[in-house]
Amino acid sequence: MAKLFYKDKPIIGIDISNTGIKIMSVDVKRWLVLGHGATDLDPIKLRESLEGKSTYLADSLKILINEKLIGKLPSNHAVVSVPTAKSFSRTFTLPTSVQKNMHDAVIIEAEQYIPVPIETLYIDYEIIEKTKHEITILMSAIPKTIVDSCLEALESAGMRTVMIEPSISSVGRLITIAEDGQLPSIIVDIGPASTDIAVLDNGYIKVTGGLAIGANTFTLDIAKKLNISIENAHQLKVLNGLSAGPRQEKITNALKPTLERMTVEIRKVMRYYDERLANGNKLEQLLIVGAGSNVPGIGEYFTNELVMPARVASPWQKLEFGKLPEPTKQFRSRYITVAGLASIKPGKILK
Repeated sequence: MAKLFYKDKPIIGIDISNTGIKIMSVDVKRWLVLGHGATDLDPIKLRESLEGKSTYLADSLKILINEKLIGKLPSNHAVVSVPTAKSFSRTFTLPTSVQKNMHDAVIIEAEQYIPVPIETLYIDYEIIEKTKHEITILMSAIPKTIVDSCLEALESAGMRTVMIEPSISSVGRLITIAEDGQLPSIIVDIGPASTDIAVLDNGYIKVTGGLAIGANTFTLDIAKKLNISIENAHQLKVLNGLSAGPRQEKITNALKPTLERMTVEIRKVMRYYDERLANGNKLEQLLIVGAGSNVPGIGEYFTNELVMPARVASPWQKLEFGKLPEPTKQFRSRYITVAGLASIKPGKILK
């Protein structure tokens, strides 16, 4: 989490994913959405922009703010999320004796598991638990090229970035507020092209994982297995999914290899938490969010496979839109991350 500077103004959430940008402003006292919008991105052009080779991200953001925004933005102070897969997050414990040299201790820990040179990253951390003998540290690191490119793009679009964080942290914030997030929970955020997996415990993301398959993979699996068009496959995915019906067996068989890969990764994250971070706590539930959460029956699938209560999270009901038109039901789940960004209170952002 990169905290850049803080001014007590209303926060604008801007979610930059591999496939699009979402923007949202929320009056957190009333949970009233003041403005929102979205635009699709070309993943290849976005990657080039994040590497500092083009103005594609800045140009897309300007179009979103100036032409596609529904409602209004009460300030230009933005909290931004970047794809979790482009960041490194970890929770670890250290002896209390290192507090006087905390920064050096965190860097040493980061060097042990981050597979890129430390000098290429912005690293931030906070103490989330403390006992007489140990302190628990939550650390996040994001490549400097990505942060600098985002800062430049937002500044070009007239925005001032006050904080940058991995997208799964934004999801965790909203779930903590609206979905009994204090319970130790597995979050499975199935985006269009990737899936982020994390443990949310007492309001903090404790461990993350992920893989490069997502909701679009589901569609392609169905299209290939049933030998139908992409459009028809998408319809079967969102209307029939894994629910009981005449096509259940065929659709389930089509999706099974991808769902099994997700299940393997989920078990890895669960095992890491249980062995190193649980501290006597037990994982209570699995919450599914993101574009892939609109597959009927997906909660029941993970409940059966993992022998754990699993369901699609619905933190959306926390938000009121007043007179603004809401995103369509089909695309609503894609706004979970940006809603989590917009729901942070300005006073929570420290210098």
